[in-house]
Parts: sequence; C-alpha cells; structure tokens
Amino acid sequence: MIYWELLLGFTRAGILGYGGGPASIPLFYKEAVERYKWVSHEEFGDIVALGNTLPGPIVTKTAGYIGYRVAGLLGCLAAVAATVIPTVLLMVLLLGYLYQIQDASWVKGMTTAIQPVIGVMMFVLAYSFFKDSWKSQGRLLTLLLVAVSLVVLQIFGWHPAILIGALLLYGLIGGGKKPEDEKKEEESTL
Repeated sequence: MIYWELLLGFTRAGILGYGGGPASIPLFYKEAVERYKWVSHEEFGDIVALGNTLPGPIVTKTAGYIGYRVAGLLGCLAAVAATVIPTVLLMVLLLGYLYQIQDASWVKGMTTAIQPVIGVMMFVLAYSFFKDSWKSQGRLLTLLLVAVSLVVLQIFGWHPAILIGALLLYGLIGGGKKPEDEKKEEESTL
C-alpha cells in the first residue's frame, strides 16, 4: 500500500509541477506533509534546504529521500520513478506537437495565466519557512539572515548554492541558536 501511495503522491505532484523543480516543491509539500504525513513540516524544510546544496534536480532528490525514509530502497525507487517517468513520457509523446504550437496565442495565454498561481504557491511555502525561522531563530537573526540573503543574491549576484552552503556551515558551527537555547544546553550538561 505504501508503494502505491508513493507512486500516486509523487506522480500527482510531479505531473502538476508546471514550471520546473521550484514550482513543484509546494505540491510535494502538500503530498508529503499534509496528505500522507510522511514527514513533518520542519523535516520537509530541512530536506529542501539540504537538497538545494546537492547537485541535480531538487524534485528527484526530495522524492528519493522521502521515498527512502518511508519505505527504504524500493520506496526511493518508486518515488523517483513517479516523479520522472510521467513527465518524460509526456515530453516524448507531446514534444513534436508542443514544438509546433509553442507560438500559439492560447499556449502563451496558458503559460501567462499559470505564473501567478505558481508565485503564490511558492510564496505560501516561503512564508511558512519564514514563520518557523522567526520562532526558532528569533526576530533579529531571521531579519538579519533575510537581509544578508537579499544582498548577496540580488546585489552581489551570488549563486544560491554558495549562500545555502555558507548558512549550513554557519548552523553547523553553532550559529543561529537563540541565547535561551544555549542556556538550556549549559544547564542540561551540568
């Protein structure tokens, strides 16, 4: 039953993920966190963050990890296959036709109409991660990290992987803890 759920959930998210990997993340979230409860909200955020630091498409890494976590190696294979195969089949079957109609006004209209929806889905997920950071890191650190991220990505033009890697390193060496968290750790070791 779990393999069927993995196939169904990731096929649905993968095939409806118009706009590529980042646009699919909110759909993956809906399936993995809300519908099937394979991972928690916090775990999903960690999976996406770590997946962004590794090479390759984010959707296959996310599906593979969640599938493995839920049902081992066969779960990983089922989740990745469900993410990749339907899209590949549609591309192979429809590529010639899509190439012929790519300039049609109704195709451009569909593309234009879906963009705000994708933006809203990504915003909702980003806002959810922001709220979690606000609670766990505190207001000042969250706002500081948002400001630094905006500056290095938009003004300096850094690649996002460099920023993600730097922040993972920062978190690894103990950064990002609220003072009360450090105090609790000290008390627990005494």
